Amino acid sequence: MSTQLTHPAVSCLEVSKSFADLEVLRAISLDVAQGEVVSILGPSGSGKSTLLRCMNRLEQPTRGLIRIHGDPMGYLEEAPGRFRELPERDVARQRRQIGMVFQRFNLFPHMSVLENIIEAPLRVLGSGKAEATEKALDLLARVGLSAKRDAYPEQLSGGQQQRVAIARALAMEPRVMLFDEPTSALDPELVGEVLDVISDVSRSGMTMVIVTHEISFARDVSDRVVFIDNGSIVEMGPPQQVIDHPQEERTRTFLSRVKQAELA
Repeated sequence: MSTQLTHPAVSCLEVSKSFADLEVLRAISLDVAQGEVVSILGPSGSGKSTLLRCMNRLEQPTRGLIRIHGDPMGYLEEAPGRFRELPERDVARQRRQIGMVFQRFNLFPHMSVLENIIEAPLRVLGSGKAEATEKALDLLARVGLSAKRDAYPEQLSGGQQQRVAIARALAMEPRVMLFDEPTSALDPELVGEVLDVISDVSRSGMTMVIVTHEISFARDVSDRVVFIDNGSIVEMGPPQQVIDHPQEERTRTFLSRVKQAELA
């Protein structure tokens, strides 16, 4: 058996993060198995997005350790329990195995859809242009945007731009995908098309961690749901438990308020 498969795809061990005197994450421990889809729910300011950004080292934890397939993010493990901090160029190399889709689409406005998708494989992975283009066209077909290959971001709807952003992340062939509230910047009628693409990615066996406020989507797509409040994990388990039959009063209160807001 491969050594890599003995490790969780993502492992957070006692991860804390503070900004000055504000403690945003408080000793979070969470493992995500290879091929598992985990959705993170919680109120605004609870630390969800910060946890995601720590996973790919866009934020450096104040304390604790994150491993991706056994490798400590941001460090070289010279001996068990002995770590040396890596320079940023090596952290960037580690980060290649993690795809991230943000709330905002972050597409290059001066590049076409196709150019946006092939840019990183060409520059970072050293792919040939023909190979990168072929892969990009396959991904555009997968997200339903083959006809938009030569369009520019300003010519696309928000939902289309986010689908391009997902294709761009997948073009790097990541081992883990992180989604940070990928529908929060979209008009309500565009949300479904993006969620459909994310659902399709989840069925491919990709390891995924999704920060979302879409409760029904989290129930349908997730193997596990994690509810975070005030920087700590309050409840974690299968979606049928956490969403439909929460054990903690704080989880019940949050879900009740979300459902009321959806009905308003």
